[in-house]
Amino acid sequence: MTGWLTEAVPRGRVAAFRTLVYLFVAADLVVFTPWVRTRVDVPGDLYQPLLIGRLLPLPTPDPALVGVVFWVLLVAALLAATGRAPRLLGWTVFALYFEWMIVAMSYGKVDHDRFGLLVALAALPTAGRARHGDPTRTEAGGWALRVTQIAVICTYFLAAWAKFRFGGLDWATGSVLARAIIRRGTDLADVIAQVPHLLIVAQFGILAFELLSPLVFVVPARWRTAVVGFFYSFHLATIATITISFAPHLVAMTAFLPLEKVRPVMLARRLIGRRTAPAATAPPASAGPTLAVEPVGPSASIADDPRAVTSPGSAASPGSAASGEVAGADATA
Repeated sequence: MTGWLTEAVPRGRVAAFRTLVYLFVAADLVVFTPWVRTRVDVPGDLYQPLLIGRLLPLPTPDPALVGVVFWVLLVAALLAATGRAPRLLGWTVFALYFEWMIVAMSYGKVDHDRFGLLVALAALPTAGRARHGDPTRTEAGGWALRVTQIAVICTYFLAAWAKFRFGGLDWATGSVLARAIIRRGTDLADVIAQVPHLLIVAQFGILAFELLSPLVFVVPARWRTAVVGFFYSFHLATIATITISFAPHLVAMTAFLPLEKVRPVMLARRLIGRRTAPAATAPPASAGPTLAVEPVGPSASIADDPRAVTSPGSAASPGSAASGEVAGADATA
């Protein structure tokens, strides 16, 4: 079991995962959850912190607290994405983002798509230094990725458990998807909803998918990427029908993928190299008239064709020196 939890992975994979996670945290602040900053306008009496917020305890959000968390977290996440000071910046990002999430989720609604990302932020500082493209393997990095994978699968499995706990079998036979389509469905969802019994079948399928998700750990390695691809396709269908993205969860799920093979910096360098290569290899423009050298004698080796053309600085064979002088005189006449 210990060997499975700490299965070594390339350091390049850890570096790529770290960069992706921290860049998403920065994007999350300005794209997905900027509304957290508006929580300071809500009366403090409506702030009912999660259990961890009550145990610590954490202060009631105010403009100063939320503003400091936002700006420091944004800068720290961008710096952490470079891979520098992985422990110092990593723990800073985790602590500030954890507070950001407590503020976000302490007003009556808790999103379970953040669980895997929070576990990744807590585990990455323990992975140590890692450089993009480094093939050497690390058990510490393997542990960080493994616990993130477990958190991702727990998100699925525990979601199914919650459905049975609070809704029972009625969740599968009820109108859950129908209500979701009415509230936030797309044109594609409207078409699907017209097919008799299809939504009920889909609800049973969702339950089966979530309950069977732990099998990703036991399928052969050559099939694992395909299974993870199916996970992503499920979320693609969710976005296309009821516009729920699960973006933090999708980022955490990249812990299953061989990210060390994706190297955007190297790709950019290759593209730049291809654009500059034609200009770098183009022959220089002729500075003057070329000299036609006619080979004379058996030692001539410039070309078999007497019409061969060389530049003025080219070295001719000794046997053709006289002809070169004559040709040069003709060219300058």
